[in-house]
Amino acid sequence: MSTPIRWNTYEISWLLIFSIIAMVLSILWKNSWFDFSVFLSGVLCVVLAAKGHVWTYFFGMYNSFAYAYLAYNNGLFGEMGLNLFFFVPMNIVGYLLWKPNLDGTYVQMRAMASPQTLLVVLTNLLGIAIMGYFLAKIPGQNTPYIDATTNVLSIVATILMVFRYREQWLLYILLNIFTVLMWSIRTAEGSAEGPLMIVMWTAYLINAGYGYYNWSIGAKQNSMFV
Repeated sequence: MSTPIRWNTYEISWLLIFSIIAMVLSILWKNSWFDFSVFLSGVLCVVLAAKGHVWTYFFGMYNSFAYAYLAYNNGLFGEMGLNLFFFVPMNIVGYLLWKPNLDGTYVQMRAMASPQTLLVVLTNLLGIAIMGYFLAKIPGQNTPYIDATTNVLSIVATILMVFRYREQWLLYILLNIFTVLMWSIRTAEGSAEGPLMIVMWTAYLINAGYGYYNWSIGAKQNSMFV
């Protein structure tokens, strides 16, 4: 029998507040219901990830396809490729890797050792430099090094997520800051979806802080330090 999703007051309040804000802004800014569905699926995906609930991958699959479409329309080809060619298959991989390590429908969490953390930092820096260089050569590409930063952080954080490491959330905090900056630039340049995406990624940023807190508790309880 699967474990029901356990919601606390903070999580319910957080979800309702940002969903209402997104709905109101979508109406005021005349965003489409598709834009709102990207927001809502993304919020549900990250909230469930912060809780360590396996359903995160079901909402993540829809969000990956939908967000890729928005990124394409905004000249963010790195973001588009990341979602289509990395997040879509990783949603499947993540589900398969989490499944043997579930307590009901909640995953068993763990923390990284210091040498692994240093390797993650160096991998991110090298990846950003390389990807930014090549994205800058694509005609029509906007903010190549910010796009590269969000791509590389997303890739590494997702790998840490599927292997159940709490340190994913530190990368997600950085990722969300840079993505808010990226969409702020796109908004200043006239993107219709930009303001809603800023709200969505700000919600992700708040959730990432909560995710690190929640996964730190989970890793300690499971005593799965490597």
